[in-house]
Amino acid sequence: MKTDFLILPLDSSLFNSLSNSELEAANAKWLEVDTCPGYPCRVSLEDVKVGESILVLTYTHHKVTTPYQSSGPIFVRENAITAETKVNEIPHMLRHRLLSVRGYSKDGTMLEADVIEGKVLERHIKGIFQNADVDYIQIHNAKPGCFNCTVVRA
Repeated sequence: MKTDFLILPLDSSLFNSLSNSELEAANAKWLEVDTCPGYPCRVSLEDVKVGESILVLTYTHHKVTTPYQSSGPIFVRENAITAETKVNEIPHMLRHRLLSVRGYSKDGTMLEADVIEGKVLERHIKGIFQNADVDYIQIHNAKPGCFNCTVVRA
């Protein structure tokens, strides 16, 4: 069973093109970061540094036609550059958090779910991908429940 994986950041183009009126209509807010770690950017896949500006907005991270469709708040740093991830690479921002890891079928039905420490994420991803019915994984911060990123087979 193929268990190599690739963590996918959100693409910066989803956010860089939003006008002020679109941000206002979406109830998005700009904040100044006051603690680090605390604000993980879903585009750069890094913890945003104190003093930087971040956009907080609602994002539909699971666009499926099942009861598992979901959206929630995410942080995007100002002028974020889309991270370039490598096969089996775990970004540092995930390693020090308590995470909710959810495996989904092709149609978006949740098949697996667990809460883990980020330091064991690589082993856990590979374990979930042992299930041939799991097509992709989504990672969330366990306590606030916010979406972080999607993981696909490499």
